[in-house]
Amino acid sequence: MCFGEFNKCHYLSNISIWDAINEMDEYFAPIHTYQVCNVMSPSQNNWLRTGWIPREGARRIYIEVKFTLRDCNSMPGVLGTCKETFNMFYCESDRALGNTIRESQFIKIDTIAADESFTGVDLGVRRLKLNTEVRGVGPLSRRGFYLAFQDNGACIALTTMRVYYKRCVGVSRNLAVFTDVVTGADSSSLVEVRGQCVDHAEEKDTPKMYCSAEGEWLVPIGRCVCSAGFEEHRDSCVGKCYLLHV
Repeated sequence: MCFGEFNKCHYLSNISIWDAINEMDEYFAPIHTYQVCNVMSPSQNNWLRTGWIPREGARRIYIEVKFTLRDCNSMPGVLGTCKETFNMFYCESDRALGNTIRESQFIKIDTIAADESFTGVDLGVRRLKLNTEVRGVGPLSRRGFYLAFQDNGACIALTTMRVYYKRCVGVSRNLAVFTDVVTGADSSSLVEVRGQCVDHAEEKDTPKMYCSAEGEWLVPIGRCVCSAGFEEHRDSCVGKCYLLHV
């Protein structure tokens, strides 16, 4: 389930080298990007952050970011200052902090590198060489969070960010109903869910299923059986007299 898009970002300081730019991709479709390319100067520390994102019950979130990054070797005179990575951070809070939020409050998620970087030749023919990276963060416990990106001297354009969490969708198994459940807090969590017998059914062995971190149900345990006078039919229990007319 998605609950955050890369629609509007903010700067962590009053002055930032990140630029919000509308342009066209190689298919001439309009895209909105945040770009920075201050590769000539050393000791860069340029931050870009999202607005406050409500957690909505998620215990673990996933951040998918799409970006382009220029090959430092394709730019003369920048080898001592140019970088080919950027950093991703998050900060939990129970409310929106506005402009009071500081760099020191953020926790690093990872350093992100490009699988493919572009050169001046690619730029000339509008070949973007878009990269996609996904990172997971958890456990989360506060009411919401911020995400941020730190540039240390790369030539980079962030084109898309999607923030989402995973859940197991409600299903019916062995005459028991299992409701929607959000996945656990870490990448190996299993969330136990107890099923409720369908109408006119009763427990034989306690019906259970486990929701994996990937949002998939594992093999059910236990089952319900139809009560006396009812028989199983299409995942439900119906009266025997009704079955004579089906």
